[in-house]
Amino acid sequence: MFRKNSRQPLSDKAQVIQDYVYVILGSFFIAFAFNLFLLPNDVASGGVAGISIILDEIFGIEPAFSQWGLNVPLFLAGVIILGANFGIKSLVGTLALPLFVYVTKDFTPATMNPLLGSIFGGMGVGMGLGIVFRGRASTGGIDVAAQILHKYTGISLGLCIAIFDGSIVLTSAFVFNVEQALYALIGLFATSRTIDLIQVGFTTSKNVMIISDKVEEMRKAIFVNIDRGVTILNGEGGYTGEQRSIIMCVVDQKEFTKLTKTVNNVDSKAFVIAMSAAEVLGEGFKSK
Repeated sequence: MFRKNSRQPLSDKAQVIQDYVYVILGSFFIAFAFNLFLLPNDVASGGVAGISIILDEIFGIEPAFSQWGLNVPLFLAGVIILGANFGIKSLVGTLALPLFVYVTKDFTPATMNPLLGSIFGGMGVGMGLGIVFRGRASTGGIDVAAQILHKYTGISLGLCIAIFDGSIVLTSAFVFNVEQALYALIGLFATSRTIDLIQVGFTTSKNVMIISDKVEEMRKAIFVNIDRGVTILNGEGGYTGEQRSIIMCVVDQKEFTKLTKTVNNVDSKAFVIAMSAAEVLGEGFKSK
């Protein structure tokens, strides 16, 4: 027995509209964080945005223009080298982000403290990128360059991105100072963690494995008390070689204590393993 999820899947047209809204909204969040936190504090925390901060310091080039000048050729190179798999949505992100950076360039900085700028700027960029990724697109830039390097060298994509971002942070240490580079690393970390949070959501579920001799009683108790379905897996004892049934049940964080009490009431000798599940898609949880 599952609790029903009342959300209905979007139609294809509505999904496309939603994706474009995500791309535009996410691009605005990135630009907002860039001009209010990162640029005023010279925090070049990776990516084309970080390069534009460095170019602004050295040559006085408007960051929006340098971002356009880098993003568009990189996008075209990606299409030519990697194939036309980036889609129109990514092109929209590639063009929209520098536009929003230019539109918001005269906004008053939220802080002139580099530490606060790196933390909140990184979080803002991460929020924006997470929203763009939920729209199944990207804002181009270093991600495209990393994919090209990955294709020709075989280096893992994650390491390729780290190489580019690390090079930008290292350059900022020479252009500004080592302290600014350290702030940039804080910004990168904040961005990474925030993207994860936006992607998987704020809720964490528990995947619980229960080994008990009272399988049928346990199954019924979970149905009645927790209102969750279970899956019965076949297992074998590593020492005894005996065949055992394993009950797998996924519950919300707030239901975990109630589940453990239910298990204990049915079989106080049951063996319980609980693992965090960052995202659960399907009936009774988040819609696909």
